[in-house]
Amino acid sequence: MRNIIIALAASAALATPALANETRVEARGGVIWSNGQSEGTAGVAAGYDFDLGSSAFAGAEVSADKILTSGTHVAVGFTGRLGAKVGGGKLYANGGYTTSFASGADSLWHAGAGYEYPVTSSVYVKAEYRHFFERATSFGADAVVAGVGMKF
Repeated sequence: MRNIIIALAASAALATPALANETRVEARGGVIWSNGQSEGTAGVAAGYDFDLGSSAFAGAEVSADKILTSGTHVAVGFTGRLGAKVGGGKLYANGGYTTSFASGADSLWHAGAGYEYPVTSSVYVKAEYRHFFERATSFGADAVVAGVGMKF
């Protein structure tokens, strides 16, 4: 996991001079639940947001998250987000695709929402909800995470 964080941070730092809007990297943790059971999660993400005028933005993100229990592995997510600049922060809806969390399990589509708030000009905190849609059932899983990140 530490190697993933270092690689994401290095990639963002090297790419920063060529970008016009906002690159970000973050660490996050939370809880995921399904069918009455819950487990902790931890992960990292890197993304880029494009300004859509003075009050809106769109972005893309790649993430690596792990359910903190045996029998699971790091799932990689590919997510798009669209939002508005509200209350000094960013309110957004997101959606994308996550690879499998465990051997023999399906990869999942996900959708959710979150809010990102700047603590300083380069540090932010966030809270986010995601629902993971399973193909075989209508139940799926839900996750709530909190994170801290850096903007470049």
